[in-house]
Amino acid sequence: MNQPVKQHLIDPEICIRCYTCEMTCPVGAIEHDDNNVVVNFDTCNFCMDCIPVCPTGSIDEWRVVDTPYSLEQQYEMDELPDQEDIEVATPSGDEADPIAALLAEAHKGAGGKAKAPATASKPAVNMYNLGKPAKMKVQGNYRLTDDPEHDVRHIILDPGALPFPVLEGQSVGIIPPGTDAEGKAHLPRLYSISSPRDGERPGYHNISLTVKREDKGLASNFLCDLETGAEVEVTGPFGATFLMPSDPQAHLLLICTGTGSAPMRAFTMQRQRSGATGGMTMFFGARAPKSLPYFGPLKKVPESLMKQHLVFSREAGKDKEYVQDRILAEQDSVAELLADDRTYIYICGLRGMEEGVEKAMTSIAESMGQQWATLRDAMREDGRYHVETY
Repeated sequence: MNQPVKQHLIDPEICIRCYTCEMTCPVGAIEHDDNNVVVNFDTCNFCMDCIPVCPTGSIDEWRVVDTPYSLEQQYEMDELPDQEDIEVATPSGDEADPIAALLAEAHKGAGGKAKAPATASKPAVNMYNLGKPAKMKVQGNYRLTDDPEHDVRHIILDPGALPFPVLEGQSVGIIPPGTDAEGKAHLPRLYSISSPRDGERPGYHNISLTVKREDKGLASNFLCDLETGAEVEVTGPFGATFLMPSDPQAHLLLICTGTGSAPMRAFTMQRQRSGATGGMTMFFGARAPKSLPYFGPLKKVPESLMKQHLVFSREAGKDKEYVQDRILAEQDSVAELLADDRTYIYICGLRGMEEGVEKAMTSIAESMGQQWATLRDAMREDGRYHVETY
């Protein structure tokens, strides 16, 4: 009889196929096919290097099994199997399981496992993959910023007759044309959808993306240079946790920088179209007004729908300010939101913003007589705390 073993797996429902874990793994234990990203049990050494780089926590999954799931079995999974009912001895003291300690540490890396809000709609996931991407036509490509160093575009894609259902907070993959230095097709680059579920234009079910041109960025330059009528290969949709609650009385606390505004725009438009009454509060950081995507449209959103804090770090004649600074300046109102079990937090943007936001939230929680880590983890377990940074 086999001795039970722990196996590292990836949740195919939550994974957004960014392939960051595969590129990070130092021993080549992570691989993919057209459908899934999987972990080779025979190669994985539990080094945990892949855990902190995952933007969704889908990499942070483990099972105790009598027989490890093969690569073939993992490739066929649409969702992770439940933990089997296995009796495992729990050693203690000097015999404590070193892998168990690693697993406990691993949960700190990805920030814990995200959960969708209980009232969120059920998302469609991975309908189109590398082997069978959706072909979409460009309906529009509009520049959003007036900063020569920050060329950010609003790109509208039309799936035509193809079914491509999306929810706010999901992502899609864009496959750049051509091949890499080894002659292999390029892997998709992931972009958050910036339009609501019924389309950029209501009822048309087209989708929009918010794309910043990056120096030598393969996919971003391809997308930013697209003309109307051009064809794009799209995978997805991906993501099953960074979703919006359907409860119209829920309050959304949105914290973002740069193109991290994409899902926030989708949330805002959907709440506006659905007539939600719970309100939203946004902390949005950029270098200056001319660098902030959707600056003009945001100014037209009524305060009754969303209270906005637009924060600039390099505005002429003013001191530098970052989102965490404004969060602290609004400590009383943020504390009131944290104390309300109808508040849902969404953080999206560059990975570097997380540390500052964490420190600000820690300070505010302490002013309430609470530990931020405890409060944050309880919110996450309740599907009310969501982070996607890159």
